[in-house]
Amino acid sequence: MKSILHKHIVSAAIGATFVLTTSCEKFVELGAPPTQVLSEEAFLTDASARSVILGLYVSGVGNVGTTTFYSGMAADDVQYNAADAGLLEFANNGLLNTNSYVNNLWGSLYQLVKNTNNSIIGLEKSASLTPAVKEQLLGEAKFMRAYTYLYLVNLYGDVPLHLLGDLEVFEQASLGRTSTDLVYAQIIADLIDAESKLPVAYEGTFRARVNKHAASALLARVYLYRNDWEKAELQATKVLQATEYGLPATTSNFTNTSSEVIFQIANLNGVTTFGANYITVANVIPVYTLRDAVYETFETTPAIDLRRTNWTVPKTVSNKVYYAISKYKVSAGTGNEYHIVLRLAEQYLIRAEARANRNNLAGAKEDTDAIRTRAGLGALPATLTQTQLLTAIETERLHEFFGEFGHRWFDLKRTGRATAVLSPVKADWQATDVLFPIPNAQILLNNNLAQNPGYEN
Repeated sequence: MKSILHKHIVSAAIGATFVLTTSCEKFVELGAPPTQVLSEEAFLTDASARSVILGLYVSGVGNVGTTTFYSGMAADDVQYNAADAGLLEFANNGLLNTNSYVNNLWGSLYQLVKNTNNSIIGLEKSASLTPAVKEQLLGEAKFMRAYTYLYLVNLYGDVPLHLLGDLEVFEQASLGRTSTDLVYAQIIADLIDAESKLPVAYEGTFRARVNKHAASALLARVYLYRNDWEKAELQATKVLQATEYGLPATTSNFTNTSSEVIFQIANLNGVTTFGANYITVANVIPVYTLRDAVYETFETTPAIDLRRTNWTVPKTVSNKVYYAISKYKVSAGTGNEYHIVLRLAEQYLIRAEARANRNNLAGAKEDTDAIRTRAGLGALPATLTQTQLLTAIETERLHEFFGEFGHRWFDLKRTGRATAVLSPVKADWQATDVLFPIPNAQILLNNNLAQNPGYEN
């Protein structure tokens, strides 16, 4: 299974000629002829500095599948159909602190943190870059650091807050866990700075590098997670008022030219990790499918939800029906799909939830109905109470984002609904399962790290 999961990651280095490595002395050029660029040289020219930042996007591809599949299995949207013991621990919410996948995910995310730290420090010290280029690259690096920490803090809770570069690696190796509040404060600070530095216009093609709207969109999500309803609504509105974006039909909104895309991570051949893992040939069970219970919650009368029609495919194998996730249509060869990290539908539902919590029920209904209309459904009743409307929005989020980047897992955790929803469907569910364990291997390396409750030896 592991080889399937990472099938397309190596080919994701589209457009990037430099990436940051684990070495504290150099960057490595991927192109030919092979050369090594000292870190102090990597930020001397616009071209070399730009290449370093492109490397951050390449590194980010490696976390697309893991952050999606692990958290999806832990929630109630992604069903695991194979027999890998380590992955079954996610599906059964029975993770051990020795789980190698948990340790690898932690290491991968922190490697990206270190790479962004090195980039930010190098850019800030450079006096030779074109000012506008320097500002944009700093904005991109800070966005990537914020995005990475958002996953770390949601998956593991309090985590070490590394903000220094390789030269201070020994000082940071013994950092303890930083409170969730302080980690979120850093995420918000990075995104506010990124938003101020990034241009509205996309650099390059296919919206594969972040712009100002991407920073606003992610900031809207962060404020939502922090229950800061006013700021969440404000940030989502910024994006929703932009003229570049739209809600295309559910048959085409996951292509790399979709107007719904706010930010996507490119790959070399237009085939995504999602397509490779969710789609299989006839008579082959996909490793990951949509849970039967979720499939049954889609509306079918008076109209059938187009997300059920276009984003799932029933497959019968050995007399058992599986519901393949078919948002992405291409699983091999070449295609026209990238990994869509941020899309417009989320901003409608962020604003809907924020408005509902501010008791603007009419505005919340309007935003939710925009998503329902795209799905071929009728408007919500005008008589819904605040509680009923928030429940409806939660359901829309499930139907809209199943199998994508852990949205369902994070939604259940942040709303305090994880135990109520998951305990009836997960036999061994415990309230402490809302966090992954701190990898035991990391605790052995750093005795200042404390374990999450429920995972002690």
